[in-house]
Amino acid sequence: MAGSRFEYVKGFELPDPLLPGTFLLYRLDGHSFHRLSDVHSFQKPSDERALKLMDHAARELMDEYTDIVLAFGESDEFSFLLRKSTALYNRRHAKIVTTLTSYFTSSYVLHWPEYFPNTPLRYPPSFDGRIVLYPSEKEVRDYFAWRQADTHINNLYNTAFWALVQQGEQSTKDAHETLRGTVSSQKHEMLFNRFGINYNILPERFRKGSVLVREENYEPSTDVASSAEDSNHPTPETKVIQRTKVKKSKKARARTHVVLYHCDIIGDAFWNERPWLLCA
Repeated sequence: MAGSRFEYVKGFELPDPLLPGTFLLYRLDGHSFHRLSDVHSFQKPSDERALKLMDHAARELMDEYTDIVLAFGESDEFSFLLRKSTALYNRRHAKIVTTLTSYFTSSYVLHWPEYFPNTPLRYPPSFDGRIVLYPSEKEVRDYFAWRQADTHINNLYNTAFWALVQQGEQSTKDAHETLRGTVSSQKHEMLFNRFGINYNILPERFRKGSVLVREENYEPSTDVASSAEDSNHPTPETKVIQRTKVKKSKKARARTHVVLYHCDIIGDAFWNERPWLLCA
């Protein structure tokens, strides 16, 4: 079919393919979530309901886009690692960012009532997204180490800050002044000596963030994943999903498990146990 005389405007569109042979790191951040948390009365310093909702939306995104092999979340942000070989949307930058961001946002809104049944959503939350390309495994690991270190730093500060406000009866301004210039050890000491809080035994979800991993194994083709199989995984949030393309082998077929952890990803152990995460 012949195009119209107006079709020339397509020539103004710029191609935006992402460099091949690189890892795609997609990061999503909540927009103005300070306001969202205040308007909806999030618990301080951390609201487990809000964190679980973020985990839920992230897992649904991984279920929908199987080229995402790893995700890490803290507070109102999530980072997703796509396979080095991914050809998702022909690696078109804008297409990937806009689609993944809108899907995550829709899931967040859809499942809000499950985590905040008594708090109706008063206005539409929004997220922004970006993609950074990394050439090698080193940069990928350093990126995730950076985000988890940031989780610890922010959570320690927020825990100390809200202890001063809620238990120490300081104003928010005074609490910031009290913490100004303090180092990690001083915050630990203050929490324990003044408020009886041992930071090291607080829930790992708060201290280490959420790690979602796509894990593969092969199972007999006649078997159907059962709840009993799920119990072998480290958290009840484990979800078993079938890959869209099934091996033609009569003996086995591939399955993927999206597993939620709250664990260290800075050291070598996590990566050594899952070498496939950094494969092509």
